[in-house]
Amino acid sequence: MVARREMTRFWSLESLQFVSADGVTESSTLTDDNASEEDYSFEEMCQANSRYLQPGGEQLAINELIGDGSTVYAEALWDHVTMDDQELAFKAGDVIRVLDASNKEWWWGMIDDKEAWFPASFVRLRVNQEDSVVESVEHALSEEQDISSSKLRHKTAENKDQMRANVIKEIMNTERVYIKHLKDICEGYIRQCRKHTGMFNEAQLNTIFGNIEDIYRFQRKFLKDLEKQYNKEEPHLSEIGSCFLFHQEGFAIYSEYCNNHPSACVELAKLVKHSKYRHFFEACRLLQQMIDIAIDGFLLTPVQKICKYPLQLAELLKYTTPEHNDYQNISAAYEAMKNVACLINERKRRLESIDKIAHWQVSIVGWEGEDVLERSSELIHSGELTKISKHGKTQQRTFFLFDHQLILCKKDILRRDMLYYKSRIDMDEMEVLDVEDGRDKDFSITVKNAFKLQHKVSSELYLFYAKKPEDKEKWLQACRDERRRVQEDKEMGMEISENQKKQAISNARKSRQGKIKGVSYNGCPVPPPHQGLHPIHQRHITVPTSIPQQQVFSLAEPKRKQAPFWHTFTKLTPFRK
Repeated sequence: MVARREMTRFWSLESLQFVSADGVTESSTLTDDNASEEDYSFEEMCQANSRYLQPGGEQLAINELIGDGSTVYAEALWDHVTMDDQELAFKAGDVIRVLDASNKEWWWGMIDDKEAWFPASFVRLRVNQEDSVVESVEHALSEEQDISSSKLRHKTAENKDQMRANVIKEIMNTERVYIKHLKDICEGYIRQCRKHTGMFNEAQLNTIFGNIEDIYRFQRKFLKDLEKQYNKEEPHLSEIGSCFLFHQEGFAIYSEYCNNHPSACVELAKLVKHSKYRHFFEACRLLQQMIDIAIDGFLLTPVQKICKYPLQLAELLKYTTPEHNDYQNISAAYEAMKNVACLINERKRRLESIDKIAHWQVSIVGWEGEDVLERSSELIHSGELTKISKHGKTQQRTFFLFDHQLILCKKDILRRDMLYYKSRIDMDEMEVLDVEDGRDKDFSITVKNAFKLQHKVSSELYLFYAKKPEDKEKWLQACRDERRRVQEDKEMGMEISENQKKQAISNARKSRQGKIKGVSYNGCPVPPPHQGLHPIHQRHITVPTSIPQQQVFSLAEPKRKQAPFWHTFTKLTPFRK
């Protein structure tokens, strides 16, 4: 049995190319003239874009592969959550077999035994479609009794080198095309928008484009270093892991862009409702000779790009042997880029959290002192406890434990959904002490399910007890979690800007003022009428018409029936393993 010598073909989102088994690439490469050792004219880049990035071209190539009987796999970039049986649910990183790609927006695929539609924009096709080629060669050659084991190992190594070369080439090509996209956005859109001050103010441009110019400058430096490490003659010997490690802190600038992207979409949607802006953006695209993608598609590319790096490095690591000079760096780079993605996702979650916290604060009657967001950005635990003073006086309070501080509130006697601010405790200065059931020597009373907060320097001491032992354990664990999260935030460099905090409080106050007509005599917001969930569209086998929402490695929480705000707020306490 002779080993297969048919062409190994692969496709990527940014550059379409076919690679033969002997490593001959049938595509041109794109690069930025200021970020690469090789110079390409603008016309050449546009021609290459026209050849490989024209809408629908990738579908034709994929369907050609499928029609030839090849097995085509895609890896999920995003979580896709659906309640429709005709849509395929998956998590980021899942592998999907593509069965039909004739539709531009929705492809038909399979995971395990489940076949259904899924959004094409949620996936990237594998660089090496025939991942089993090495195993196929081993199996074929094992049947040839006259071939020695040394030749078998040599042939296997050659195929693994070729696959590593494929991944390296894909990383390089996608970086070059990505630089072209960023350049087009900065020169084609932003530069023109700034010339038309009557149409755009600086605040609008900051909202729409965020810090994409900073990302462009950073990516040019990153690509320049990649080019230096790229071995053109023998790509599989390239050692690019050090580039990712050297620039890993720089990738943090994507956090600001990803967090701003939803606001950019909202602002852009407002503008394109007017034909004047639609025509303007289209004129910018044509003037810059950009590919036929709407402006919102271009602005999505940085969000997609930062999510692709861990997937690309994971694939590269799969074909990098432990003996390779770049193995340790690629392994470390993979972990580093996963951490970057996690940090971006955590910051995104925190920004959503501070909005909830701001709305909670403005619902509290008689708030005193600084805003809770001045020091905190996450609610860790909440519930009712009994506080005991040195004189034996007991007070029933509702407690909200945030990072760095514990807020004490009191329920209204008549309106139990109404809270009054009472005081706060600085958790940075406190030590948590477990208290055994029985008589406490400090307070000279008998306690049960109790714990203390003791000041680390002064003699200040607080005693609390819960109704049930399990409630006490939850509070003790929450206090440990609070200290751990404060330390993690410090190590990760997790910070929310002062402007974002002030904006959250300002938006919450405006929102509350806007609902003044729905406020009762005592100032407590009246819950709005329940709005039912949108019905699931009727089951069918046609292409879905819904527009899936992309998330950065996270899932949106399902909407629930609205309750009084402070009660709802307590249920939004994030869960962490």
